[in-house]
Amino acid sequence: MRSVTYSMSVSLDGYIVGPDGEFGWTAPDEEVFRFWIDEIRQVGVHLLGRRLYETMLYWENADQDPTLDASELEWTALWKPLPKVVFSTTLQAVQGQAHLASGTLAQEIERLRAEPAEGDIAIGGAALAAEAAASDLIDEYRAMVYPVLVGGGTPFFPRHERRVDLELAETRTFRSNVVYLRYRVAR
Repeated sequence: MRSVTYSMSVSLDGYIVGPDGEFGWTAPDEEVFRFWIDEIRQVGVHLLGRRLYETMLYWENADQDPTLDASELEWTALWKPLPKVVFSTTLQAVQGQAHLASGTLAQEIERLRAEPAEGDIAIGGAALAAEAAASDLIDEYRAMVYPVLVGGGTPFFPRHERRVDLELAETRTFRSNVVYLRYRVAR
């Protein structure tokens, strides 16, 4: 069965964006960006909330940007054809290989797990991940922890009253002092 993964950059104090909505501190260096490129190769479909979808829209046409380096072009070549499911109550249409979700998050994940496709089902965005976590749909949490305290904002982990036991599956420390943590949900 395909794994459902939640993977995002996060501050050491647990936020994916700061209190002012800023996330510039997550700009990856070449080593971290190379890691993200390798990660996206394992993804078969990406589930996104509206805000993350709109942030990632840049990559739908980034290959037209003459200032991109080889790694950014490689990322674009992987991201652009990747199937995406967007969860939004306000968007009427989406671009590229994206389509609007027709069911609930749980229904979409059930449908995707039943398909014979390969690759992880990746979830992007804290609100969508919180909904998936509340329904016990996440198999792995993957945090790229940046050495910064932002003091508030949008939390990486959902705030709910449920214990989730995790098993450490992988760690990696980058030269930039960013630390990658991958945990499997203990079932």
